[in-house]
Amino acid sequence: MTQRALDSSGGQNPDPVHPVAPPPPEYRPGGLSTAEVAERVARGEVNDVPVRSSRSITEIVRANVLTRFNLIIGVLWVIMLMVAPIQDSLFGFVIVANTVIGIFQEWRAKRTLDSLAVIGEAKPTVRRDGEAAEISTSAIVLGDLIELGPGDKVVVDGSVAEADGLEIDESLLTGEADPVLKSRGDPVMSGSFVVAGGGAFTATKVGREAYAAQLAEEASRFTLVRSELRTGISTILKYVTWMMVPTAIGLIISQLVVKENDFKDSVARTVGGIVPMIPEGLVLLTSVAFAIGVVRLGRKQCLVQELPAIEGLARVDVVCLDKTGTLTEGGMDVTGVRRLGEADEAYVGRVLGALGGSDPHPNASLAAIVEAYPERGDWRVTDTLPFSSARKYSGAAFDEGGAGGSAWLLGAPDVLLPEGAAELAEVEELNRQGLRVLLLARARAGLDDPDASADAVPTALIVLEQRLRPDAGETLEYFAEQRVAAKVISGDNAVSVGAVAAKLSLPGAEHPLDARRLPAERDRMATAMEENAVFGRVTPQQKRNMVAALQSRGHTVAMTGDGVNDVLALKDADIGVSMGSGSEATRAVAQIVLLDNSFATLPSVVAEGRRVIGNITRVATLFLTKTVYSVLLAVLVVCFQVEYPFLPRHLTLLSTLTIGVPAFFLALAPNKERAHPHFVRRVMRYAIPSGVIAAVATFATYLLAGHHYSGTDALDAETSAATLTLFLVSMWVLAIIARPYTLWRICLVAAMGLAFLVVLAVPWLQDFFALKLVGTTMPWAAVAIAVVASAALEFAWRLVTRRFGP
Repeated sequence: MTQRALDSSGGQNPDPVHPVAPPPPEYRPGGLSTAEVAERVARGEVNDVPVRSSRSITEIVRANVLTRFNLIIGVLWVIMLMVAPIQDSLFGFVIVANTVIGIFQEWRAKRTLDSLAVIGEAKPTVRRDGEAAEISTSAIVLGDLIELGPGDKVVVDGSVAEADGLEIDESLLTGEADPVLKSRGDPVMSGSFVVAGGGAFTATKVGREAYAAQLAEEASRFTLVRSELRTGISTILKYVTWMMVPTAIGLIISQLVVKENDFKDSVARTVGGIVPMIPEGLVLLTSVAFAIGVVRLGRKQCLVQELPAIEGLARVDVVCLDKTGTLTEGGMDVTGVRRLGEADEAYVGRVLGALGGSDPHPNASLAAIVEAYPERGDWRVTDTLPFSSARKYSGAAFDEGGAGGSAWLLGAPDVLLPEGAAELAEVEELNRQGLRVLLLARARAGLDDPDASADAVPTALIVLEQRLRPDAGETLEYFAEQRVAAKVISGDNAVSVGAVAAKLSLPGAEHPLDARRLPAERDRMATAMEENAVFGRVTPQQKRNMVAALQSRGHTVAMTGDGVNDVLALKDADIGVSMGSGSEATRAVAQIVLLDNSFATLPSVVAEGRRVIGNITRVATLFLTKTVYSVLLAVLVVCFQVEYPFLPRHLTLLSTLTIGVPAFFLALAPNKERAHPHFVRRVMRYAIPSGVIAAVATFATYLLAGHHYSGTDALDAETSAATLTLFLVSMWVLAIIARPYTLWRICLVAAMGLAFLVVLAVPWLQDFFALKLVGTTMPWAAVAIAVVASAALEFAWRLVTRRFGP
């Protein structure tokens, strides 16, 4: 069947999510043949939409090279190469080196992302030549028969060919939370996912014609979510540009027109005043820090699908954990079956075996029952009711041969039993022990009845033991230490969930709350969420509402999960974290995927985010202090009508020793400090006083030296004295930012100071950088001014910290 035939309805569809279904394609239970697949591939009828997990190499190079500040610096570099010695053009070589480093680091991150994305890629099951096999999404062709089970994502558009209680959630496309029951011939849309039942569908639109592909055409996985760090840096750069333009114009006029200096020397000093205003390394360092974070987490089998998710998780103060698959391992064990009433043990075993055989896609509970009761007998399945999170039970009807027919339900006792039933006391006692309990009940009504559980006859209690993750306790302890509130949210019985949480020493586990008693009003729900830690019998929609309630109180919320019932909450949370073994739907909406299914990886992600944010905040203060003192020095030069004190080589040396090299190491250092909001405000409240103090101290030294020295070499001596003051003050800023001190931090600061002493002591370096301290009076005066400025810096930093907090 050709694409033209499938689209024969003609015209544009007014409702792309609920389209008018075309005539259903021919149903072939065995799927396409190998020859037919080859024909379709040759015709280009293949699902060829590239799944991008990162930017292309071309985009990486373009993003690192073609920047506004690289353009400004590039022009200034060319000018300097024409009018000044090579040492005054060093800033250009530094920018080239920084850009190359940035490209290399992001390329490393791209390789990591791409390799991890292949590991985590969905592998739909396709029937060909009568056999089912998992294939890559990109290998699907038009007309393929694709099987579906609970949690499977619909990867291309199609038409239902087989349906067994098939319920599809289209909320990610339509916003409608209620699952849609699908029958044969009904359309299914790519981007939706199965919440219950199973079946198969025939692909009718593949590649860029599929609906989800059209929605995502303009975006890729690399598309950045909102990032306060990136937004803040963009804001800073915008303000810097506004300040830089008029200041640079004033400086140019001052140096070239008013002073009437030697043209080449004036140009060199003008460029020397403009270049340090640009915090060009800040953007680079942020990208490098993110890229290295991705590589580090990749080594721990953690796929970061959106880079700022690292930052987001560092800001999280509430993490909502799904019990099953997060605190407990996926598997369970049947530890006992307690018969109720006059039920026969052998007969109950046959029923359980038949129920296990009735579902081709058993969940964890039913899989444990299948393992314990493998005998399926000769009962014929006449009807099925797949499990759904909303119902909390599943069912099946059987023809028992000569014994007639029967219908059975298996699910939550407190849902299937009326309130106050005697059996609930025993269930409560088992739940307190941390055991999971299911009720087997005989249905009086048909499975297609809206209330199939009405008047069901309780037959047996199936007791299941969940396997705790060995690392869950340590992870919860880590969150407690980091002041991140952990909330366990589960669809299971609240008492049972509380018992599991208590085994892991979660504070508040002794007071579990049944979500059916949660207030629907958002503010009251938020209060309940803040006051409690364990919630049971939570529906998928409630999970979503609980996330929204916490967010309404200003909390940054992370949500973990692995099942389809977690998708809506994962999508709405600030950061969604999915297990690698989770459903395709959860992996698709999560920003972070733990490919090794280890909950213990989460602290590494939080720590990595805190390292990136805390360190970038630190080094941003270094960069912006330089910008502030550069702008202010230029303003003072214009106002006092004097030569600009520095050549580009001087500020290249100072920037390298007090900012460039130490910032690189500080940006990659361990940092467990919790991320704070208002990045721009926090950085500028330290950078502005630091820059002002540095500029005033430096200019004071320069003016004092101007009165002290005279003769043809006076300007060089004045510049050297001013450079000494600026270096010492900048070193004190670095020393403050490097706190709290460790051995390597002390060595880093000391090494930068020693490097400057080497420049002052070695003759050829003195000549290269045009630095030579003349006499003893002025150099010691420069040191004295730097000491006073450093004391002022200490006072200013402590004042800001005391008034606004760390």
